[in-house]
Amino acid sequence: MSIMETIIDIPTEHERNVFGHFDAYVKIIEKTLNVTIIARNGEIKVIGASEDVIKAKSVFVQLLELSKRGNTITEQNVNYALSLCFEDKESAIVEIDKDLICHTINGKPIKPKTIGQKSYVDMIRKKMIVFGVGPAGTGKTYLAMAMGITAFKNDEVSKIILTRPAIEAGEKLGFLPGDLQSKVDPYLRPLYDALYQIMGPDSFAKNTEKGLIEVAPLAYMRGRTLDNAFIILDEAQNTTPAQMKMFLTRIGFGSKVVITGDLTQKDLPTGTKSGLDVALKVLGKIEDIGFSFLTSQDVVRHPLVQKIVKAYDNYESKQQTYRGNDNHRVKGNKKIQYKSERIRGNKDGGK
Repeated sequence: MSIMETIIDIPTEHERNVFGHFDAYVKIIEKTLNVTIIARNGEIKVIGASEDVIKAKSVFVQLLELSKRGNTITEQNVNYALSLCFEDKESAIVEIDKDLICHTINGKPIKPKTIGQKSYVDMIRKKMIVFGVGPAGTGKTYLAMAMGITAFKNDEVSKIILTRPAIEAGEKLGFLPGDLQSKVDPYLRPLYDALYQIMGPDSFAKNTEKGLIEVAPLAYMRGRTLDNAFIILDEAQNTTPAQMKMFLTRIGFGSKVVITGDLTQKDLPTGTKSGLDVALKVLGKIEDIGFSFLTSQDVVRHPLVQKIVKAYDNYESKQQTYRGNDNHRVKGNKKIQYKSERIRGNKDGGK
């Protein structure tokens, strides 16, 4: 293994952004790629095995380009650039950054941040109905909301409809006080939060009063035909097959639909099939319907969330393996039991 070193120029105005607070990002790159990094006078020296040094240089070049494009570098950017460098795809991070969906009310740009998210956004642009399936923190609902608001502002649709099934996440809320809207608001709060952040409370309130933005439980969709609307069904894993069929058959002309869900977080009663599970099987071969499957690599929340998702994935896969082994053992025991009974029967018959 040959040892090499290389020098990378980092302009002073980008140092803090690329290096992180107290050189936190530099330490992550050092630890991940097993290289030594020395920063002095607007340049960094990277020392280590040739392959690792080349990867480290590529990561710094991509982070610097993101910084030059006006982005605030986050730990997620660094970790994702590192994960891509092992697949020789690190240049994709800058290409992804070029896709601007819209800005929040505070002027913050909303863009896809991973290859999976970019594919998801592109699919929403091309297909009439898109299923976005993946774990928490992958931006399924937020990106769909951004796409919906952009389509609304560009007069591509005349209204936005946001819906989700009113299912408790493991606890009972009891008899809630207030009118009907007050009773369902707790279930729809995540949708309101995203709308306020992207559109602003004033604009949201005005459009809601005009009936141009509607946030409602899934049960309210029954009996309606939804034309020329951008419709988002959130938490679709908590629908029943009947609810999912009802929702999909409401779609009218000029509408675009995004259905989001996490197959690992079902809150349905035990033994109830998920409408999302059934829909993925039934509709998988229809060309005009898109399916985007996001993974733990697409998690863009706090880095700890990505670790939690991975830990649960590993745990659940092990549990499935154990169940498979147990079933195999049970079947094997049944075969042995059946064989022994048949032998015993032959003996009895021969007496």
